Amino acid sequence: MNEEKTQIESLSEEAPLTKKELKAKRKAEKQELKRKKKEIKLREKDKFHRVRGIAPYNRLIPYIMETRNTSQNFIFDSISMEKIDKYIKKKQEEGLTNLTLMHVIIGAYCRACSQRPAINRFIRGQKIYSRRKIEVSLAIKKEMTLESPDTVIKVILDPSATIEDVYNAFNEKIEGYRSNPNSSFDKLAKVLNYIPGILLRWAIRFLRLLDYFGLLPRALTKLSPFHGSLFITSMGSLGIPPIVHHLYDFGTVPVFIAFGSKQREFKVRADGSVYKHSYVDVTYNLDERICDGYYYASAMKLIRGVYKNPEVLDNPPEKVIEDIR
Repeated sequence: MNEEKTQIESLSEEAPLTKKELKAKRKAEKQELKRKKKEIKLREKDKFHRVRGIAPYNRLIPYIMETRNTSQNFIFDSISMEKIDKYIKKKQEEGLTNLTLMHVIIGAYCRACSQRPAINRFIRGQKIYSRRKIEVSLAIKKEMTLESPDTVIKVILDPSATIEDVYNAFNEKIEGYRSNPNSSFDKLAKVLNYIPGILLRWAIRFLRLLDYFGLLPRALTKLSPFHGSLFITSMGSLGIPPIVHHLYDFGTVPVFIAFGSKQREFKVRADGSVYKHSYVDVTYNLDERICDGYYYASAMKLIRGVYKNPEVLDNPPEKVIEDIR
């Protein structure tokens, strides 16, 4: 009797759905898919927000200075390498074998963003927005030769990132590119190159228009090195001083950092003794519309503080401060 009951239940479970049931099932699946898409859209939107609680003057500035290249300020600085060299050597012995000054600079910038979040803002459509994540673009070569092609990788970091987080994120991206040089950005650039010149010009203008109104798909802005928090380049590997690099009017990147090769000079102490001082010159190109000079100066002091005491990057900050709404 129990076996017959089980067989009947099994047959009833395998019975085909009626048209009404099938229609209801498809409707439920569509609603679930719609809900998931809405959740993804909300999560993407939550990665940045419009900054409204600023002074009227600051809201007006992007309409007066319309482009990044007409709004850029420059800071020239030097990084003392004594403590950083010891720190890098220590971390390399601990397993971060490819750790360099670049990782320390990016780590210091992330730490500054965690305490001064306004430096992680950007301008889009003459309005000011603030990011939750830190998106860093870096130009690299597969090999250090004249013929080796250039590409750009982009890494997304949390403001609470430690030096190990920065190292692992970049190491994974760089190694991935060098083992498979055809990155997603390269593929996108290759597709755009198939468009004839005059049409490509109009296509880029159309992309600019979409970008102005925030209508560029996230899939594109994730690939684009021109959309992010920071662009960084190392002149040290080329053995030359840091260049003063322009900002890009296309996209959203408000800060460009370039650093050069290590320099050495002899200095005299107060007691008259002479010592060898090593340093690296660095340039910062900043979009002045995202925050004022006083705020930038405060952020720069935090970055310098990390250079003087790089061990703070071993642990996340005690608190991450969010930008105003």
